[in-house]
Amino acid sequence: MTAQFPTTQPAVQIVGPDQVVVNPALPVPELGPTQLLLQVEACGICFSDTKLMHAFASHPRKSEVLSGIDLGELARIPGYRPGTEPVVPGHEPVARIVAVGEAVTRHTVGERVLVQTDYRHLPTAGSNAAFGYNFDGALQPYVVVDERVVVTPSGERFLIPVGEGPSGSAVALIEPWACVEAAYAWGERQSLLPGGRLLVVVSDGREVAGLADLVAAAAPSAVTVVGATDAATVGAAFNTADKVEWLTEHAFDDIVYFGSDASAIAKLGPLLAPGGLLNLVLGGARIDGPVAVDVGRLHYDLIRYVGTPGTDAAASYAHIPAKCELRPGERVAIIGAAGPMGLMHTVRTAISGVAGVSMDAVDVDDSRLAHLAEVVAPVAAEHGVPTRFLNSRTEPLASGYSYVAVMVPVPALIAQAVEVAGDGAIVNAFAGFAVGTLADLDLNAVAERGVYLVGTSGSRIEDMVAVLDRLESGALDTNVSLWAVSGIAGVPAAIESVRDRTSGGKIMVYPQLRDLGLVRLDELADRLPAVAAAMVDGRWTRQAEDALLATS
Repeated sequence: MTAQFPTTQPAVQIVGPDQVVVNPALPVPELGPTQLLLQVEACGICFSDTKLMHAFASHPRKSEVLSGIDLGELARIPGYRPGTEPVVPGHEPVARIVAVGEAVTRHTVGERVLVQTDYRHLPTAGSNAAFGYNFDGALQPYVVVDERVVVTPSGERFLIPVGEGPSGSAVALIEPWACVEAAYAWGERQSLLPGGRLLVVVSDGREVAGLADLVAAAAPSAVTVVGATDAATVGAAFNTADKVEWLTEHAFDDIVYFGSDASAIAKLGPLLAPGGLLNLVLGGARIDGPVAVDVGRLHYDLIRYVGTPGTDAAASYAHIPAKCELRPGERVAIIGAAGPMGLMHTVRTAISGVAGVSMDAVDVDDSRLAHLAEVVAPVAAEHGVPTRFLNSRTEPLASGYSYVAVMVPVPALIAQAVEVAGDGAIVNAFAGFAVGTLADLDLNAVAERGVYLVGTSGSRIEDMVAVLDRLESGALDTNVSLWAVSGIAGVPAAIESVRDRTSGGKIMVYPQLRDLGLVRLDELADRLPAVAAAMVDGRWTRQAEDALLATS
């Protein structure tokens, strides 16, 4: 590294399960020909950081990259930290490019950039590579990235250029806001996967209908049938299997089950491939009990459950929404609304512009609900969205919601969301349940009432660009979700606050401030009065950020 940049720096590292340390002198890597040096302006703390801290090497995004780049070259890239290697977390940053290698062609010194963290073109065994997971992240003043990693095969940049106007915090907050955006904007599949793998399971005595129509509309590459049927009914040649237990796990893109046995449905769920869809065709019967559903896979693997009370398998697909966006007249419940991500969902609902929307913001902590109301109620009133702030411990939820978003990874809350969902409702499992987390769900609601269970993980470049456009146009101030600020020294306390759900919003870290501890915005008047004076109505601003950075 040249003399203008440090050779070592303070950095936060996860060194093992539930082990976070501040390394006072982490080496700053030398730049190779295809690499860039980023100076981090600001980086948000995310609940996903706590999940990485807890799982460490077993986290699906901490494992080794399997393809998408020459693996020999990958091993030589600074900051690639798979498996048990200590890693710098932090995947919600804004940074400036301050140096580039001689072979860099798509990036220039001086660019201010928003980092899209999910390297979906670099698969791992259970997910994909990601900045701040198996590549060092932004909880350090400087970070090296490689251009071969941060440009997609189609030429899109994961380092998204941004203007100089918004504060660093406002830009860094785009990443979590983009995750919220993706939860509504993600496209849903409304047919069999063309060229995919189809499993048909037929219980004894069940009528089989609609399969030929499905296959004609989107032909699978292979069909496996368990139970009695024939090729004419399916509309395709197929292999047969005597027992579901013989089939390979995570093998099928679509499973159509003609039956209503809860234990059979529970066995079929694990057979879905990532992105797979399980179609429950009840044939006039009802599922005979709750079904253990892996809600972690709803979120991370994007699996889906649909169904019909009748015999026509094609009818189930007809109810799948193209996207899980809010609809006119929506009655929305956001469960866990007083947390950082819940606040974003409530604000997005309030400013959505969708006609006739009303909202219940639900939590179990009165003090956090009061803080949420202070932030959200004026926004909702300005946009004409009727909003209530409910403590579900003292005011149980009534049924009939048309959209329920769940922020808290507690299986019972997903079950509750399904219970209070009305006909045709969307239940958005936004909370990041660990894969393997089972929730006992009444899937009769899915087949009989058309309740649609959806979950998404992370964001895409287009989601970040959509939020950036709103920020730069003035339609959205992402700083509305900011609750506290910190330097490197305060990161362990910040992570603890997020883990324990005591934070009332997002926490922003300024890595260039080495010794600043965690400071809530409502404490600034006492601790840093010059900074507090630059805020507007208690909200963080570019001027407040400049005043904070001037304290270094």
